[in-house]
Amino acid sequence: MSASDEKPDTHATASRDANSANGDKPAEVTFSSLNLSAPVLKAVNELGYEQPSAIQAQAIPLLLGGGNLLGTAQTGTGKTAAFALPLLSKLKTSQRKPQILVLAPTRELAIQVAEAFQTYARYMKGFHVLPVYGGQDIRGQLRALSRGADVVVGTPGRLIDHINRRTLDLSELKAVVLDEADEMLRMGFIDDIETILSKTPDGAQRALFSATMPPPIRRVANTYLGDAEVVRIANKTSTVEKIDQKYLIVNSHQKLDALTRILEVEDFDGIIIFVRTKSLTVDLAERLQARGFAASALNGDLNQTLREQTINKLKKGRLDIIVATDVAARGLDVERISHVINYDIPNDNESYVHRIGRTGRAGREGKAILFVAPKERRLLRSIEKTTRQPLAAMDIPSGEEISGQRIQRFQDKVLETLQKQDLSTFRDLLEKIAHENELDMGDIAAALAWQAQQKTPLYPSMKAIAAPAEKHKGRLKNTEKNKRPQRDHSTSHQETPRRDKAPRKPNPKSSSNDKPISRLRQHPDVELVRYRIEVGNNHGASPGDIVGAMVNEAGIESEYIGHIDMQDEHSTVDLPEGMPKEIFQHLKRVRVRQQAMKIEQVSGLGDKGRNKLELKRTNKKRPKIEGAAKKRGDKKASRQPRAPKPEDFS
Repeated sequence: MSASDEKPDTHATASRDANSANGDKPAEVTFSSLNLSAPVLKAVNELGYEQPSAIQAQAIPLLLGGGNLLGTAQTGTGKTAAFALPLLSKLKTSQRKPQILVLAPTRELAIQVAEAFQTYARYMKGFHVLPVYGGQDIRGQLRALSRGADVVVGTPGRLIDHINRRTLDLSELKAVVLDEADEMLRMGFIDDIETILSKTPDGAQRALFSATMPPPIRRVANTYLGDAEVVRIANKTSTVEKIDQKYLIVNSHQKLDALTRILEVEDFDGIIIFVRTKSLTVDLAERLQARGFAASALNGDLNQTLREQTINKLKKGRLDIIVATDVAARGLDVERISHVINYDIPNDNESYVHRIGRTGRAGREGKAILFVAPKERRLLRSIEKTTRQPLAAMDIPSGEEISGQRIQRFQDKVLETLQKQDLSTFRDLLEKIAHENELDMGDIAAALAWQAQQKTPLYPSMKAIAAPAEKHKGRLKNTEKNKRPQRDHSTSHQETPRRDKAPRKPNPKSSSNDKPISRLRQHPDVELVRYRIEVGNNHGASPGDIVGAMVNEAGIESEYIGHIDMQDEHSTVDLPEGMPKEIFQHLKRVRVRQQAMKIEQVSGLGDKGRNKLELKRTNKKRPKIEGAAKKRGDKKASRQPRAPKPEDFS
């Protein structure tokens, strides 16, 4: 029997990891040959596990022998069972004080590890394991600690709280385990880790497991693990080979449409969609719900009760999609997850590996889809280099593909209804309608099908989403490549005077909307339009926040963003004229510092429109301006400025 045939809710099991291990292991090694205690071995055998993974085969004998261990292996290779099984085999349940302490980076992983200990210790009488983590009522933890626990699994912050309260007694500790130490380092727990380790007995056995070994982790190992045995499991690749990895080149403002189409055509069970920010988890989940998908957000702002409820809904099939951040999904292991979608490309390659590791577990097949903006191609190549696996390109599903899927689902529902339901009453009704109205039954069926597909048309009218060009079409021919503009983002208005026009005197009564529109330094021929956005200093926003939102959310290249003038309750920004309607509507909804932009145009188009407005405000006479225009020469005056095409904003 394999691990995938029967498995506890924890999913952090020995056989699962054995199946997914990426390293060579002796074929003759079995769990029965590793000298595990009788109760632990009974639990392992009952679960149907036979051969250990590579990390388990090497780590279990070392930990049974009492030595310290430094283990390096990727996520999903069986680290939990590698330390839980041997430490449980040496545990004496007659004591009330904790004998084993496990540090985990997240609440989800702490719960998962605690569940694994409980599963492996099911035949150990009087065994108690306690997970402790932030976001949970500390009073319940205090009561549980006072009753006694053999194993405590906790996050560093909450463990520090209990140590300071003197509610966690470490005097009888026999073993300390650091699980996913590199992740704890990334989350800023390194000082807490050292504090906790310094409070543990000198004679306690220590084990540290990490996917990577950065210098701070190695320093901790050298300080607290002494002459630890090193177990290093080298992976053929950094990701699971059974995961089908694809990428999609898509503009930021087209992501939601592309995601919706993918969800329509993909045959999925459960999905995790990864985004960068907590606010986006909520926004995207709400947008998917509005489109008929069973989606929910998972982020660090949710209290522990809601987080657990969300995960349980996913496990039980009452929820199909979770939109999560990296930290929120750390340690999340749900068998139903068939797809991982990276809606936002991760900031580092290790995060990508951890993300897609949520699927393709226990030898199962999985699928990972990575959204890549045109400017993020280099990050895609970096990921491929790290994983040593090329990602296959995919296209945004067309309207025809979506129609085909909807028709297939409709057909399946019809056939299922025919098989499972008694339709005699309805058949009699339709035959009566057909007889009384001299209608064909086929026509009646067609009318009913038309009614049934009203909300979700079987033949939707969808515009094709063009793939972004290899090179940004908004770049002018004479633009030097690989140069970033040096724009003025200060709140003061410092303009570069035009060479063909005398400088204007400032109007003290004018607002920021009335100020002249400056030229783009790299593209002086591009005409700009002034827009007002309802985001200002009082919202904690900065010009960089506004630029970042426009670049990341709308795909506007930074060198085409002009002067930004920050006010208390609003700001103005100069952008090329000819903004496509879909980008304009998208920017209305984009949030900066939790504040919707609500972008609106506040100036006329081009210099001519601005000159007229300026004339009116300064009470200058028209002939003077016309004369100035004539001085510039008929050729220049008659030349029409180039207006950026819609692709300039893509």
